[in-house]
Order: sequence, then C-alpha cells, then structure tokens
Amino acid sequence: MAVAPAAAPAAAQPSRDAPRACGPHPALSRSVHHLVAHDRIAGAAVLVTGAGPDAPCARWTATDGTAELRTGRPMNTTDRLRVGSVTKTFTATVVLQLAAERRLSLDAPVERYLPGLIRGGAYDGRRITVRQLLQHTSGLPDYLDAPEWQHIERLRYRHFEPRRLIARALRLPRPEHAWHYATTNYLVAGLIVREITGHSPEAEISRRIIAPLGLRDTYWPGDETRVRGPHSHSYFTADDGRRVDGTAWNTTFGGVGGALVSTPADLTRFARALLTGRLLPAPQRAEMRRTVAADPDRLWPGARYGLGLISSPLSCGGSWWGHAGTMPGGHRALVATGPDGRAVAVALNEVPATLQAEQDFLDVVDQALCESPSAERTPA
Repeated sequence: MAVAPAAAPAAAQPSRDAPRACGPHPALSRSVHHLVAHDRIAGAAVLVTGAGPDAPCARWTATDGTAELRTGRPMNTTDRLRVGSVTKTFTATVVLQLAAERRLSLDAPVERYLPGLIRGGAYDGRRITVRQLLQHTSGLPDYLDAPEWQHIERLRYRHFEPRRLIARALRLPRPEHAWHYATTNYLVAGLIVREITGHSPEAEISRRIIAPLGLRDTYWPGDETRVRGPHSHSYFTADDGRRVDGTAWNTTFGGVGGALVSTPADLTRFARALLTGRLLPAPQRAEMRRTVAADPDRLWPGARYGLGLISSPLSCGGSWWGHAGTMPGGHRALVATGPDGRAVAVALNEVPATLQAEQDFLDVVDQALCESPSAERTPA
C-alpha cells in the first residue's frame, strides 16, 4: 500500500482553518509534527479554545499529516472521527444528572436497578455500586480482554448487544487490581439509565447533552459502518503487518462506553459545558472529580480517575481534566480542560504504536494547555 508523504509541519504551513487573530504556537506545532514525522502517525489535528470571550486568543489549531492516505488530503480540525472512550464522559454525565434528580443513588447497589444481572461466580451486583461502575472500581473484568478480542479486526462488521457482552465479561477471571479499566462498567451503567428513564441510554445522552449543546457533528452510528459527512480515515496494522484502512467498522461493541462519532469542536464545547456547570450542579461536578489512582499500565503514570473523568498532571502546574479514547480501526481522541479554563481536543487517525509515541501524544496535550495562549499575535 502506497503511503502519501506527510504534510509539512504546521509551523511552516499554517492550517487552513487556523484563525487569523492568533499567532503561531511553535511548541504545539513541533509536538504535532513529531507525532507524524517521528512516531509515524498518519495524521494529527489539535483544536484549542480559550477560556472565554475575553481570552487573548479565542481559538487556535495545529495540524500535520494526512486525513486520507489514498488521496493525500491534509488533516484538519473539522473532520469527524470515532472518539472511543471519550463517550464514557457523556454517559457518566447522564448518570450524574439522574443522581441530581434523585432518581438514583451513586452508592446504591447495581442489584437495586438491575436485579439478577450480576450474579454468580466471583461477581455480585449486591456488592457493586453505581459509583464503582463509573470509577472502574467495581471489580468487573473487561469483555475486551476475552481471547476472541485479541484479533478484533475479525469482528469488525458484527453487531453486539450490551447484555451479551456483559455476560461474556462475567465468565472471565476477576481482575488483580482494585482499579481496573473496563468498558463493561459503562455498559452496565447504560442499562441502569434505560431502566430508570424507560429510554435507551443513547437517546437520553442525545436529549440531555447532544441536542441542548448543539453538537451537530456528534451522533450514534448504531450498526452503520461508515462515518457520515467529512471525516478522517483511520488506520491500523493488521496481523500480517500491513497498514489497513479501518474507517469502516461496526462499533456496537463499544456502545455507551465507546461508540460516539464527533469532532474536535463538539468535544471542546462539551468539555467546557461540563466543567463550567452547564450540565451538572456543583455537588455532582464535585463527585465527578473525586479520583482514585489509576493503574498506569491501563492509562499512564500520574493519571487518576473520577466518575467518567481522567485527571493528569501538567508540566506548567495543576492538572487537566478530560478523557481519552481509542478505536481499533485507528482513531485516537482526547478532550481536556486546563486550570485556566482552556480546552483542547486532539484527533489522531492512527493509534500510537509504542509507549514513547503514546507519551508524545500526551505531550501534545501538555503543550496545548501550557503554551502561552496568545504566543506571537499577528495582525488581524
């Protein structure tokens, strides 16, 4: 498969959608270029939004590489992509809204809402709380750790139902650590939302978050394997070592733990709305930010996990709050807000293949939230 050459560094060739009111951000541009030139990521795009209307620079971008290798179309910040586990923050927000409405208790057992779902063997829904689901401290295994998922590309066009995936997880050994990242937790949380509201969790997330915030490029694909509208293609390495286009995929296996399609602009709008109080009252936002130490082997060193939120330290002080997501077809997404209210969304169309490449991905987030927001302002 022929690979189109990477685009020039963002510092040398400004993104077509970069606002003229902002000057260059060389540290961010270098970090993004490094992902493409050194880590061999097909394409990378970063959107940063300032803390508010009075911010010295309201919005800036950095892009590099290609959105589609066949055509060489350059990466940009307006394309849709599959955002993977960023979906979990949407789901956790709805669960916390229901808690604010006193329709559920975070410290109630799963058994209260879903009697008999988690019973037998090493697992007991009477001893697992809603909070533990959202925090990944339930002790439930991840169905994606089952042997059949080691070659996930063989399952890329299959439809999956949440209850069957949960049942598969319950046949796996109990995790070794108290904190264990498992999409199983969020599929259970989605069933609780359905039980309480009488609507699918996807419908509730759309009604409560996507529609009110005007997230016009965010949607549930269901069994649809293509991505609607303009989008970056995604790439993965197959078992035989070939680089394969993984854009077409049935993502029902992710459900409300990983199936959403969105854009960097929609993700930053959601993150700002969540952490400034538009979606949750203060007590529920505080609950969301009560963290426990995460297993660095399943996230990264220094990361902590709240209720659908990751906290990670910044080199300039403080921490960012947000979530990252990975899809097997190759999309890698992250959205975060920093201490000054700045928000960043990062979109890759190939998953970092090494620990160093993953660290370089996190360094992009650090540069976006730590570099001076105005940098060298240019005339409007």
